[in-house]
Amino acid sequence: MQGVVLVTGVMAAGKSTVAQLLAERLPRAAHVRGDVFRRMIVSGRWEYLPGAPDEALAQLRLRYRLSAATADAYAEAGFTAVVQDVVLGEELPAYVRLVRTRPLYVVVLAPDAGTVAAREAGRAKTGYGGTGYGGAGNGGAGYGGEAWTVPALDEVLRASTPPIGLWLDTSGQTPAETVEAILAGRERARVL
Repeated sequence: MQGVVLVTGVMAAGKSTVAQLLAERLPRAAHVRGDVFRRMIVSGRWEYLPGAPDEALAQLRLRYRLSAATADAYAEAGFTAVVQDVVLGEELPAYVRLVRTRPLYVVVLAPDAGTVAAREAGRAKTGYGGTGYGGAGNGGAGYGGEAWTVPALDEVLRASTPPIGLWLDTSGQTPAETVEAILAGRERARVL
């Protein structure tokens, strides 16, 4: 696989681990972590949660533009850029349009909601549950929106995300098995 590979899915789907392992399997690759661009905003940051204001969506789209441009830069330098981020719903075809590099591959990790909930319970970081934005980076004084739940984000994935690229139900797979499935299905993953 050369060019750019987007690995997406809901939180706790295994994107970070799979993207890292995939990059390690390729002869010359970079792992572009989309969340890095979110964390670069030190003050005035809005998290993209249900019911969030327009500024949260604007910051999410900025993050996507930055990761796509970074992926293009790595690809231009001869690396396969493996991008990992939560890109769901109508944002997925929009992200595909942002990437200039060809070939472009899209891999959607789609374990069932029960598997995601179990993985979330076993991780040190948390992406689901709780309320509000919290933290010093909260740019939204007074906004107390609800956090994503596993069923709600799974619904966005399954009902609102166009069937672009290679979709894998990774519920019963190890990360290594998922990487093998990606490599075996790379032609189905290629979107451009």
